[in-house]
Amino acid sequence: MSKNYYDILGVQKNASQDEIKKAFRKLAHEHHPDKAGGNEAKFKEINEAYQALGNEEKRQQYDQFGQTFNSGQGFNAGGFGGQGFNWQDFARQSGANQQQGGFSFNAEDFDLGDLFGDFFGGGRKTRRRSSHSETGEDIEIQMIIDFKEAIFGAEKFIVLEKQDMCDRCSGSGNEPGSKIITCPECKGAGEVRQIQRTIFGVFATASICNTCSGTGKKPEKFCSKCHGQGRVKDKKEIKISIPAGIDEGQQIKISGQGNAGFKASRAGDLFISFRIMPNQHFKRDGQNILSQTEINMADAALGAKVEVETVDGPVILKIPEGTQSGKVFILKNKGVPELNRESRRGDHLVEMIVKTPTKISRKGRKILEELKEEIE
Repeated sequence: MSKNYYDILGVQKNASQDEIKKAFRKLAHEHHPDKAGGNEAKFKEINEAYQALGNEEKRQQYDQFGQTFNSGQGFNAGGFGGQGFNWQDFARQSGANQQQGGFSFNAEDFDLGDLFGDFFGGGRKTRRRSSHSETGEDIEIQMIIDFKEAIFGAEKFIVLEKQDMCDRCSGSGNEPGSKIITCPECKGAGEVRQIQRTIFGVFATASICNTCSGTGKKPEKFCSKCHGQGRVKDKKEIKISIPAGIDEGQQIKISGQGNAGFKASRAGDLFISFRIMPNQHFKRDGQNILSQTEINMADAALGAKVEVETVDGPVILKIPEGTQSGKVFILKNKGVPELNRESRRGDHLVEMIVKTPTKISRKGRKILEELKEEIE
């Protein structure tokens, strides 16, 4: 029975080359025999269809003559028919018509990670040599500070258990005095080559040599303290400068105070987020500070001078006569400094609460009754 390659790839007959390529990649990923639930027969059928439709010239021939164009082994099956296929054939066929928009690559430089990386249990792999040295990991911690420390800033010391540079080898990973020799594992190449056998055939891959980290050289002896890592776990005291105006949940970064890197590579960073303890007298609203002050009825009616507590200390606030409960007075520049701009501060908003007496003496009651008649 003749096969419909468009149906096999799940595309319309007028599909673009890009759509055909995307469909092929998706189906090949799904049915690859090395994956759980993969189907080798279906995978070969998908490849066969793509070899026909992924090349404009072959696609035109297929559209005109159908699958019988190359009878007996499927459409132009050189390497992709029912007998399996050869990697070099695959490379030659796929790269033969690069200018016509088909799937193409250079057989020498082809990187399986681009198309089939997920088939073999990994992400994209490259043959490019790179240093095995790794930047140290970042560290994130949370610090609890009090209300005024958040307002004005502070300096604190913390003890942090982390990976620190090895003091025996200064981070090199080499035992002091040890000679540097050619790596016996990679013979100085810095990379180790391996042969893989897959459904595509046999091909070679190269990976960074773990023994010498890609340098091609290693010490005769690794450091006896860090065992070649260049770092050891230790407790370290760190000075923390908390900026004025820091708010709940905000974070600061201290560069280079995370975990030390491998073999003297760059250390990670320390990130500190802040929790601020509540204050019984003040609340914070952005850059403003809120508080309440109680006054008695007489002071509210006649006016008075009252002492108000602020984060800068007590100040005298003049209360005009006839002040109502809930009246808010603004103390300029007594609020929270703007983060990293301490010269700019918010305000302190003081709400006056007129306190109504619950117990009144006989004399006080008489005075209030007279006052009531006077007010009315």
